Amino acid sequence: MLVIGIAAKELSATERAWIAAPEVSGVILFSRNFASREQVTALIDDIRAVRDDDFVLCVDQEGGPVQRFREGFTRLPALARLGEIYDADPARAIALAEEHAWVMASEMRALDIDISFAPVIDLKRGNRAIGERAFHTEPAVVAVLGQAYLRGMHLGGMAATLKHFPGHGSVLEDTHFDAAVDSRSLDELRATDLAVFADGIDAGAEAVMLAHVTYPAVDASPAGYSRTWIQQILREEMGFRGVVFSDDIGMAAAESAGGIAARIAAHLDAGCDLVLVCSPALVADSIVAVRGRPPCAVEKRAALRGMVASTWQSLVDNPQRTRFIERLAALGVPA
Repeated sequence: MLVIGIAAKELSATERAWIAAPEVSGVILFSRNFASREQVTALIDDIRAVRDDDFVLCVDQEGGPVQRFREGFTRLPALARLGEIYDADPARAIALAEEHAWVMASEMRALDIDISFAPVIDLKRGNRAIGERAFHTEPAVVAVLGQAYLRGMHLGGMAATLKHFPGHGSVLEDTHFDAAVDSRSLDELRATDLAVFADGIDAGAEAVMLAHVTYPAVDASPAGYSRTWIQQILREEMGFRGVVFSDDIGMAAAESAGGIAARIAAHLDAGCDLVLVCSPALVADSIVAVRGRPPCAVEKRAALRGMVASTWQSLVDNPQRTRFIERLAALGVPA
């Protein structure tokens, strides 16, 4: 039920023991775990040697400001660039969104990464943490580009994760550092942010990640701690049957529930299937905190495991990839 972070570019003996624990369902990799494609491939193989029973390997490889693996991989433009293109040429932007997703997913699948937590379908309305990671300000545009992104991910052999439910883009605060409150009514949210998630769910997204944002007009608890948001709205009203991820429990906005054990319990009791523990410093206590709880269902973890995958060489030799990369490079990519 936990997806954990590890400290460095090789596994320690302690981390091997964590990965072997039945309470741990996956690992999320960061830039601190990456030096080169060869090194990270060896690290992934090492993790798989400890656990390969529907164990889920994850990363945030969105492009733009959030791309954990850079050297040796396609530098992907921020999603906001696709939204800018949409305003002038919707058909081109839709095609580029699908190609962006396919390149990202196929490169990660060639490494044996199961999930890159994408796409961001928050609205681009000023949030400090979201910024250029979001497609556009308008829900209808985000919905169209988000669905194109899902298609590209699925073609690349990767399950899709919609984030950050029910919508993180319209509050200023960055929940890594501050609590965030969105005072809008449920009707306002249904007409904007939630409409985008509904379309993504209808398009077949396998997972949803919760926002550490409080919507007091709906529930006094942040969304990840809220049975109202997860069980009543996401599951019952919107019909989502896939996997629900928390956001990282180490973020400042997660602290409202209390200590590490309380945060994990609040997420699981609200209906999260998998809880992100990104800081290695929190992992040991997190494993103890969930001991005795039933693990995440095998069928849910299996739904996240990667599908088709090319070898790296066959991917490099694929002329379709070459065409897609050339078109993405023409958009301009941050250094």
